[in-house]
Amino acid sequence: MRVYVPSTLHLLSAACNAGEVGPAPLTAYGVTPALREWYVEGDDEELEYAAMAQAARASVGLLAADPGTARRRVVIAAEVSAVPPADGSVELGDARLELHVVIPWRSVASVHLDAAQATTVIGKAVELWDAAQSGDDNAVFALDSCEGEDLLWYATQEIPDLLAAEGPRGGQRT
Repeated sequence: MRVYVPSTLHLLSAACNAGEVGPAPLTAYGVTPALREWYVEGDDEELEYAAMAQAARASVGLLAADPGTARRRVVIAAEVSAVPPADGSVELGDARLELHVVIPWRSVASVHLDAAQATTVIGKAVELWDAAQSGDDNAVFALDSCEGEDLLWYATQEIPDLLAAEGPRGGQRT
């Protein structure tokens, strides 16, 4: 099953160097029964995109917790052999999963990353993350605005060069 793990450039660098995405438990996003039920008309590609979008949104929360990393959302796409079943506490449309294993780097299929030009939009959402979680309409609008920024696709063999170009803390905060 393909899962999408929210990350940051700093966390991506640590995972690449460690040879695994972890530690467990990991919050990941995938095509869950709750997501399928919500998007009844959606095909597999649309469902995968919806799961990745939820992971990208969660990446904003990780950026809010790490003020020193570049304001660019990162999503790690990986193949895992088994995903624990939902415990019944998920809401309709929720793609969230909890993985109780680390993901070996060899299972990473690709990495998705905001373009450098998106840092202004993403930075605003990061600043307002806590307010958005409290339901502030302006903050939620800023967070929703991130969805207008496309994530770029990188093959795993491109990641070391990407990280080297970004620097030790994932680029400069803007």
